[in-house]
Amino acid sequence: MLVLHYTGMPTSRAALDRLCDPSPPEGLPRVSCHYLVEEDGLIWQLVPETRRAWHAGRSFWRGHALLNGRSIGIEVVNPGHEWGYRPFPLLQMAAVAELCLDILGRHPIPARNVVAHSDIAPDRKQDPGELFDWEGLASQGIGLWPAAVPAEDTALPAGGAARAAELLARIGYPVDAARLDLALTAFQRHWRQERIDGQPDAGTLARLEAVAALAERPTNEKAD
Repeated sequence: MLVLHYTGMPTSRAALDRLCDPSPPEGLPRVSCHYLVEEDGLIWQLVPETRRAWHAGRSFWRGHALLNGRSIGIEVVNPGHEWGYRPFPLLQMAAVAELCLDILGRHPIPARNVVAHSDIAPDRKQDPGELFDWEGLASQGIGLWPAAVPAEDTALPAGGAARAAELLARIGYPVDAARLDLALTAFQRHWRQERIDGQPDAGTLARLEAVAALAERPTNEKAD
């Protein structure tokens, strides 16, 4: 898997120091990632791809849990929702795309397994968030993006919640029927960024159908 994050700290130096700290303050977990991408496009490699990094935490995707052991993690410098979330600069996104393509050239990672931190931990995370250019990455062969799907805002259709839960599970999300809004919000941050309310409206269901169809396409990889 390839998991993209934002750093969610006030500065890039604070994020780099935190990711390289072997003895964090009491009460804070150890965290690390394979790569960090600065806003000017500078890329740091912090952990070899052959080693486990502590970036995913409690997580789930497509039947697998605790994903640190089966993923490469990229932290993209951005203050995040807590410290002043802002658009990702073009230079930074170009560097992210180049790095992702380089990784995908070395590892047989299916497009459906290029995900956000919020996708694999929707009850805890919201990064890299609704300003991240997933569509632009997909246009370069990185991850999935459905084309030409209507984005109409309409009333909630009958049976929409049950259908949404089914589609979310097919895509790979951890689905809690009692808190369906968490997975739906994560989905919208990735694939319906113009509306993030955790509701299974007709436009969101249309996107869910399209992404599920893409995720279920056969791949040449031996396993996902």
